[in-house]
Amino acid sequence: MILSPRRVWLAALLLAAAPVAQAQDAPEPSSGRTAVKYGAEFLASGVGARALGMGGAYVAHANDVTAGYWNVAGLDGVATPEAAYMHAERFDGAVSFDYAAVAYPLSSRSTLGVTFVRSAVDDIANTLDAYDPATGQVNPDNVTLFSAADNALFVSYARGINRALSVGASAKVIRRGVGEFASAWGYSLDVGAQLDLGRVRLGVNVQDATGMVQSWSVDDARFAEVPEESRPVGLTEVVLPLARLGAATVLPLSEDVGMTLAADLDLGFDGQAANVLDAAGVSFRPRLGAEMTFRDVLAFRAGIADVATSERFGTQITPSVGAGVNLGPLAIDYGFGDFGGLGSELGFSHRVSLAYRFGAGSLGSASPAR
Repeated sequence: MILSPRRVWLAALLLAAAPVAQAQDAPEPSSGRTAVKYGAEFLASGVGARALGMGGAYVAHANDVTAGYWNVAGLDGVATPEAAYMHAERFDGAVSFDYAAVAYPLSSRSTLGVTFVRSAVDDIANTLDAYDPATGQVNPDNVTLFSAADNALFVSYARGINRALSVGASAKVIRRGVGEFASAWGYSLDVGAQLDLGRVRLGVNVQDATGMVQSWSVDDARFAEVPEESRPVGLTEVVLPLARLGAATVLPLSEDVGMTLAADLDLGFDGQAANVLDAAGVSFRPRLGAEMTFRDVLAFRAGIADVATSERFGTQITPSVGAGVNLGPLAIDYGFGDFGGLGSELGFSHRVSLAYRFGAGSLGSASPAR
């Protein structure tokens, strides 16, 4: 049997949209909702080349505009308005990832932040209307393009309780879509805290503390030719909370050289036990990071972003490295890593980010928080 381009495209689309209808745990009888493991996976990769160069071990150390993602309480460390942008090509260039954020101190003890994230596969060919059964050919003029995109918006507020303790919360809205075929809205709340003990800083960030509710809708007309039992259907999904714990310390090695060491541990409660360390239904994802600075101008970073286990490949470690330069108010950072450990077939990832602190001094002054 020879499949027409129309049916091949539909099959590919069904695979992409499968999480909407299939590959889920059983719905909760009382609520009609489904608990999912990867409903917000596009947000799991992290933001900011500085933090990612340190393996993402940034929950306790975050004190800049990127804290809106890593630990909202860290926004309390923003002294002047800041803005940041990062672009990355993931999975060997197949996925485009963009991040932008601003932070604005409202007073000496409170800060407002806004964060936007977009992860997408763009320019996917839609050949649904291009196949002509009479000629058996595809008419290129009828081929259109669409995107499979995930978007997230964080609106964050942080407040310093005293000189040692800061707390904060982020209202989060996500919009997911596969062209005009299926889309979902999601809502949740992140909460965080940081405690400065002098030499050591501790941090905790609970992502989706309220559970993220995603409501999918599907354009049934687009799947009219698909057998009914295989059609995707709209569901209401719940992404369970993820707790991130962190500790960091800054060591002044000399007058010109400083060292930051950080360690994080993610605690998941969604049953992701297939490829991560786990015990009693709780998954553990450790991250380690280090940053060495020279005269607050140059920075060199390295870290371990993830440790995964599998029967086929055993234990795999995902490393990361990075560097940065501080040009007064402007910080330019680069991070390099891969997905799934060294030698992964998923490809490498290059991250470049810019951060600007308004009102900062000239080159050689105290480095802007990044």
